[in-house]
Amino acid sequence: MTLIATESLTKVYGGGVTALSELTVAVEPGIVGLVGANGAGKSTLIKLLLGLLTPTRGRIQVLGLDPTVDTAAVRARVGYMPEHDCLPPDLSAAELVTHLGRISGLPRTVARERASEALRHVGLHEERHRPVGGYSTGMKQRVKLAQALVHDPDLLLLDEPTNGLDPAGRDAMLALVQRIGTEFGISVLVCSHLLGEVERICDTLVAIDGGRLLRADHIAAMTTATDVLAVEVSEGTEALAARLAALDLPVGREGRLLLVPLADQGTYDQILGAVAELDLPLHRLDQRRHRVAELFARRESSHA
Repeated sequence: MTLIATESLTKVYGGGVTALSELTVAVEPGIVGLVGANGAGKSTLIKLLLGLLTPTRGRIQVLGLDPTVDTAAVRARVGYMPEHDCLPPDLSAAELVTHLGRISGLPRTVARERASEALRHVGLHEERHRPVGGYSTGMKQRVKLAQALVHDPDLLLLDEPTNGLDPAGRDAMLALVQRIGTEFGISVLVCSHLLGEVERICDTLVAIDGGRLLRADHIAAMTTATDVLAVEVSEGTEALAARLAALDLPVGREGRLLLVPLADQGTYDQILGAVAELDLPLHRLDQRRHRVAELFARRESSHA
């Protein structure tokens, strides 16, 4: 099952502020990095995935469910770690995580057991009965992660999980997220403005800027400078992407462009054959060397 899928997803806030614009992307299960500068639209996308916001236009699915319609079903299968500190200081971690487990629908005894287990997984078992107000920033981040895990979700949405942490704390949090994704079998969407951090642990990266998709691809293709063919058609982009995937060609995205690693001359022939077969108007087909870090650098220089 596709983990997350959007089609022409657009969110415009009051006052005409566009947070997301025509975002079309499909993400497979695993550890996924959602990267972009502050204000790129990452938090808006997470809120749309949770059903906390309603799209202005377009469609969105999480684990095959529409969060605008099946909100309760989505939240039952998704754990959310918010960006900002939102923990009541007078409660202990055990009390808080147990309470949130109850809110998720767990019986009292099960919620208590799951809370203890989740806090042990995040390294707070010995500290679980202390008031959260006395915790360090790193410990508070771990409490937020534990409450996202307590109801045994299929997907975790982590909004800036390393915020406020020192280098050692960031490394520990990333290692913990990686362990959850690999050993627990839970898919994870890690939202961050720090590309260098998430690329260390992610299988896939989705890069957005100004609410638009820059590129979505496997991590190896996005962090290594390789020769790719950039393909753009005036219409039928989705049909062409599906056809190329059926030909076993890896397809990444950068806005309206489809990016296909150049293996040999046969890659050109396969792309041209697919375009001709679908009778699509080919706007461009060119070769480039590319990686996502360079893409962000170019965007930043263009905004300067």
